[in-house]
Amino acid sequence: MERSARLIVMREIIESRKVDSQEMLLKSLKEQGFDITQATLSRDLKYLKAGKVPDGRGGYSYAFYDSQSKAGSDKSLAQDFMRGYLSFAFSGNLGVIKTLPGHAGSVAFALDNLEIDKILGTLAGDDTILLVLVDGVSRDELIEAMAERIPDFKDSIL
Repeated sequence: MERSARLIVMREIIESRKVDSQEMLLKSLKEQGFDITQATLSRDLKYLKAGKVPDGRGGYSYAFYDSQSKAGSDKSLAQDFMRGYLSFAFSGNLGVIKTLPGHAGSVAFALDNLEIDKILGTLAGDDTILLVLVDGVSRDELIEAMAERIPDFKDSIL
């Protein structure tokens, strides 16, 4: 019951004002009576399909992914990915993507919402993303799957 109420309040906060950090969102939630950890907040943001997007003023703020306009969103998500992407490395069923500082969250958000079926999940830091791949997926299969959804990606791989 508390989680449902918290998710409603989170959505209202993000929709009603510019939220540019998890710290800001945690503070706003605390003011509303929800004292949660950063890990819980991250899970809730992923559940709500919220992530950082360019705010048009050189910064980023949280917004919701609109699945009703998927075709246009896919192009925008691919652009968001390429805007922050620097490099890709691969080992076993793990991939590591390096991004510009502060872009890992938006790049991981783009990957998650592009729904690339070879990727089991992502974990983002500040400038690094860990990709966990589906068992048995090779580097080449992953690159092909990503290139189908992100047309400029394959040309960026050395």
